[in-house]
Amino acid sequence: MSDMQASVTETKAGFHVEGYEKIEYDFSFVDGVFDKSHLELAQKFERWNRCLAIMDLNIFNLYGNQMQEYFSHHNIELKIHKTMIGEKAKSIETYLSIVDSMNEFGIFRKEPVLVVGGGLVTDVAGFACASYKRNTNYIRIPTTVIGLIDASVSIKVAVNYGNYKNRLGAYHAPMHTFLDFRFLRSLPEAQIRNGFAELIKISSCAHLPTFDLLDKYCEELISTGFGRADGAKPEVKEAADKINRSGIYEMLKLETPNLHEIGLDRVIAYGHTWSPLHELVPEVPLRHGHAISIDMAYSATLANERGLLSDEEHRRILNLFSRAGLSMDHHDFNEEVLERATEAILKTRDGKLRAAVPHPLGSCVFLNDVSKEDMAAALRKHKQVMKGYPRKGEGLEAFVDSSDTGYTLNDKPVEKETNGASEGLQKMVINDDAAETNGGLGAKDAVKHAAGVDADSAITNGDVNGKTNGTTNGTSNGTNGATNGETNGTTNGTNGH
Repeated sequence: MSDMQASVTETKAGFHVEGYEKIEYDFSFVDGVFDKSHLELAQKFERWNRCLAIMDLNIFNLYGNQMQEYFSHHNIELKIHKTMIGEKAKSIETYLSIVDSMNEFGIFRKEPVLVVGGGLVTDVAGFACASYKRNTNYIRIPTTVIGLIDASVSIKVAVNYGNYKNRLGAYHAPMHTFLDFRFLRSLPEAQIRNGFAELIKISSCAHLPTFDLLDKYCEELISTGFGRADGAKPEVKEAADKINRSGIYEMLKLETPNLHEIGLDRVIAYGHTWSPLHELVPEVPLRHGHAISIDMAYSATLANERGLLSDEEHRRILNLFSRAGLSMDHHDFNEEVLERATEAILKTRDGKLRAAVPHPLGSCVFLNDVSKEDMAAALRKHKQVMKGYPRKGEGLEAFVDSSDTGYTLNDKPVEKETNGASEGLQKMVINDDAAETNGGLGAKDAVKHAAGVDADSAITNGDVNGKTNGTTNGTSNGTNGATNGETNGTTNGTNGH
């Protein structure tokens, strides 16, 4: 939330206005935010006696009933706008569908919207709240590792525009963020790994004790959903809680003085110098965590070449990426890509490279005086080092699948069908190049690949039920509806979020 205090004075030429905006918002750790015994969430909506929730469709399929029971128990009317957001559906169309639901609901000026889902959902819904009536309150419940660790810290909200990532957006702080790591119980390892990269980022540049814990428990943290899975060792959960709390706290300490990103030397931009291009260069885009891991690994090699990172520290960082299954290289990463990415980031960073690198491990410096020749030499060295690592430094499940890229029905955004469009349902196809996900798979095969289950039956049942029911209201009834049938075959199988 924010509050502006300003004054106006008369000048010889006219008037001078000076204002200071107070921004305040809270974070609460809670295991089981939808447990009926936990009052914190319900108390946020007591005044209104109702709640509009914008939530990820997959989260709805997993937790929708529990959420409904929670609000019913507390005598609060609940309306849910279900959305599917992948990078391709992080769009104006999805944004407008959320605005439509807010308008239909009749949001009052100070009434908060509840936003539940991963970083893409909180980005788009947050932007809808920022622009609706110029300033609508919202409460966040992030449900992925990236959402919990990274997106929840920032007050940036945005949508993509055309081929431009986050081109339209705002700075809009939530009223409150509930951090519930029990959501990680249903998150697949591929997405746990994807978020793990953000913790390596912040710890290697700002908090060595957290890096030490990541290094000690790496594999167990990923395989047990940060200690939340059944059978996880108590010491793993204890370590995970320390990691999560300290990681978020360090991010907040670094970001809070610079919420509007006026300062361009940003420690948390480690891994974000060349990674925007890494995400898009491969025929199938890299997941964000893998893209920034390649950037971080290469940056560590560059720092090592310049004597800023010792050989032991360099190996330790690379070994952690490798053990986590994160990418440190990809076959399209070459000097041309490096040069193009450098040119792009110089425009974003006001003509300076401002490349954050560890020096020493657990601390950070910024590089501005790196020549084109120095960067190319470091890349050649990095490629040579990668030959000694499994898969030559390429990651596990590194590329986006159909759960990451967004979907269409008859070339229309799925959002329109999910929330009550009147058109009959047709078979869902995966949008644009997502149909070629994972090496040229067709739409159905991409679904099967992403889900890791027999998606054929999910697709068939979805088509039959969709034609019978005529709308995607079946999303609340297991796998009814083409959207839910095929979507669940894609996402619920292995990508709970």
